[in-house]
Amino acid sequence: MTKTRRWHFAIMAVVVAAACQSGPRDLSQRFLTKDMVLSVLPDPVPPRARESVRYKVVVSDRETGEPIEAGRGQIFATSSDGIDVYDPLVKGDELGTYYATMHFITAGQWAVAIRFQRDSTLPLERMDWMQEVFPARGEVK
Repeated sequence: MTKTRRWHFAIMAVVVAAACQSGPRDLSQRFLTKDMVLSVLPDPVPPRARESVRYKVVVSDRETGEPIEAGRGQIFATSSDGIDVYDPLVKGDELGTYYATMHFITAGQWAVAIRFQRDSTLPLERMDWMQEVFPARGEVK
């Protein structure tokens, strides 16, 4: 085997080993603001219409990585039909973790956002994204 072939073989072995790592994948979305990092994960994944979707939001300082404990915020969404849903973020037991429950009425694309304020002396910061909501279980789109 030539030196070049051995090098290619070694690279492929590393790629295959990295792809086969065991353990759960992190399915959360990360959002960066001026001074915060938010990790957002719906449960279930993917969210489904007419089912409770519990959002876990982990908030930390962008520079230090320290959890933000005294924050407050809200998650809200609007469907393409103009239906609005919202829920406040409630502090969880884990450091820097907040929870909210959403009830998407219809399947399809929803414009979702979080407003969060790390403390009362700082302004609200907003993160926006599009969320595909799947049909309710047993329902065909």
